[in-house]
Amino acid sequence: MLTILGFAMIATFLVLIMLKKMSPIAALVLIPALFCVFVGKGAKLGDYVIDGVTSLAPTAAMLMFAIVYFGVMIDVGLFDPIVRGILKFCKADPLRIVVGTALLAAIVSLDGDGSTTFMITVSAMYPLYKRLKMSLVVMTGVAAMANGVMNTLPWGGPTARAATALKLDASDIFVPMIPALAVGLLFVIALSYVLGRRERARLGTLTLDEVLVEEKETETVLVGAGGSGDGKNPVRKGGSGSGSDAAAAAAQDDEDDEDDDFQGLDPHRATLRPKLYWFNALLTVTLLTSMIMEWLPIPVLFLLGAALALSVNFPHIPDQKARLAAHADNVLNVSGMVFAAAVFTGVLQGTGMVDHMATWMVDVIPAGMGPHMALVTGVLSLPLTYFMSNDGFYFGVLPVLAEAGAAHGVSPLEMARASLVGQPLHMSSPLVPAVYVLVGMAKVEFGDHTRFVVKWAALTCLAILGAGILFGII
Repeated sequence: MLTILGFAMIATFLVLIMLKKMSPIAALVLIPALFCVFVGKGAKLGDYVIDGVTSLAPTAAMLMFAIVYFGVMIDVGLFDPIVRGILKFCKADPLRIVVGTALLAAIVSLDGDGSTTFMITVSAMYPLYKRLKMSLVVMTGVAAMANGVMNTLPWGGPTARAATALKLDASDIFVPMIPALAVGLLFVIALSYVLGRRERARLGTLTLDEVLVEEKETETVLVGAGGSGDGKNPVRKGGSGSGSDAAAAAAQDDEDDEDDDFQGLDPHRATLRPKLYWFNALLTVTLLTSMIMEWLPIPVLFLLGAALALSVNFPHIPDQKARLAAHADNVLNVSGMVFAAAVFTGVLQGTGMVDHMATWMVDVIPAGMGPHMALVTGVLSLPLTYFMSNDGFYFGVLPVLAEAGAAHGVSPLEMARASLVGQPLHMSSPLVPAVYVLVGMAKVEFGDHTRFVVKWAALTCLAILGAGILFGII
């Protein structure tokens, strides 16, 4: 019964948010509370929620201060050179923009933190997607898949969990998987190329000058400078007062500086701190190094980093308050979503639904599949890492699967490597806090993102699995 109710709870949640009948926060709270009553454990709901909140509180704290830290770094211009480089490559070609999104997300993912990756990627690419009227779910989908592949880095989380659960060395799991993961990343880039071609076919290819002219024409009409237009079309022909001619002339005059005009982040914003660039770069490198080396807990590192970044870049208290207020929406949305997800995970784990679901899935595996348990584990990692947290999968399900595999001569290393296959899909799970950073900053409905990304992410996972089998890794 708990197995059925567990799957029913997850299905109800996904259907309601994909149909936009409930907001993610409301669904994450109310649906598990209702199912907790169905299970007959409504009296223990408070304990389950407190346990869930306690387990996710460090994650919420990390995200809150990470958003503040990287928000400040974006404000002061630390990532402007990266943004300019990517945008110079992208120009105004939708195909290049989508491929650039995948490349940027993959590069930034080297720090091992999904929230950081999404904050930087969306901050760089969002203005470009909006300006060209491109699909924002393409941006969120490509970024999530690229980050999902890179999330398998030993300091990203899943590999370390698999190593801990099966008492293996993380490098022994990860290093042989590099060829298969490289295939997965190439698949994401190839997929971004295909999606980019679709966007190019839908929108056409513009030159940078055409985009700038169109924007300036629109601005001219909005402020009423064109005079004789009817409000539906800007005046494109006519005398010297033509808004189109003025905009075209302005674009021609600025031809040498077009990259500056089209870089997404305002190059003249008051928050820039060019004299502190190398301090901020060193602080960020030190922070990321400390994360990788695990010198301090990640929430503590970001708390210290955010406080130091604010104090040095904005020594005056009113300026600090202004920066905090500027990022308050993102902080509130993400932290609220994390604590709402704590209700969902708390009920799933507290009622025993997760354990029953995992046991059922292991039991239904045919006996003849025993020698192929690595393949089975790779396939199961797609739905299981999507419907439950990485902790639940790697510490609850993987040891059971590994034991079943060992009985048929499948090594724990193969099982551990296969368990990493589902990460490109996992990064879009409603139980992953970072995905709410992604959709929140991109102003995309979570249901829209889910509908778009699931099929492509599943194909990416299967590409990694196929490569692993082909190369004899799994």
